[in-house]
Amino acid sequence: MTEPTTASHWTWHGMRAGARAMTPLLPGIVAFSLAFGTVAAQKGLSFGESLVMTATVYAGLSQFVALQTWPDHFTLGEIAALAAVTMTINLRFVLMGASLRPWLGAIPPWQSYPSLALMTDGSWLLALRYRAEGGHDAGFYYGMALLNYVVWVIAVIPGYFLASSLSDPKTFGIDMIMVAFFAAMLVTVWRGYRRALAWLVAGCVAVAVNWLFSGWWFIVAGAVAGSVAGGFIDDAD
Repeated sequence: MTEPTTASHWTWHGMRAGARAMTPLLPGIVAFSLAFGTVAAQKGLSFGESLVMTATVYAGLSQFVALQTWPDHFTLGEIAALAAVTMTINLRFVLMGASLRPWLGAIPPWQSYPSLALMTDGSWLLALRYRAEGGHDAGFYYGMALLNYVVWVIAVIPGYFLASSLSDPKTFGIDMIMVAFFAAMLVTVWRGYRRALAWLVAGCVAVAVNWLFSGWWFIVAGAVAGSVAGGFIDDAD
């Protein structure tokens, strides 16, 4: 397959197509955001704090991790540790953003940079698939990113106010939503059993590090191990 040409513009038609492509992921996004709103309320965050965190941090996994490590009293050390954990988890967006540069790099900065701030795992995966299939309209990515953001922020509201009726979120499987969401996204990038070896390596290393060490180092270790394994597999092709 020939490499798609670099996009140099976006259209409203592309945005609508991107929004439609994101629609199948919306139930998972809503469930994810509902769960965050519920956990945030039970952790003692005010409604305003929960909404602002959702709208500004806008990173589901790191938001959940931050709540799990949320201190009772903030000190400079606690704030630095919380920021370090969030940064560590979100480092993947550096590589994810770089992978979109051949496509979005031709778009004016005032258009491309704000859209990158709205990048999520789901919109990134769908954007890569669209690009690999020959798509060139950057509006496709914008449509996905904007719809994802709006739904994520709005869905946290009912989740927050449902917290009082959910004494134990695990009873309703809320603790499994994050796992199920990311597992479902893997289906969109399935490229055969051989390529999936990198996923297996990442998972095994993450489990081992989580068992041996406290904290969130298993996320970094799993990501690095999976990346290295994937690099060797690509070289062998």
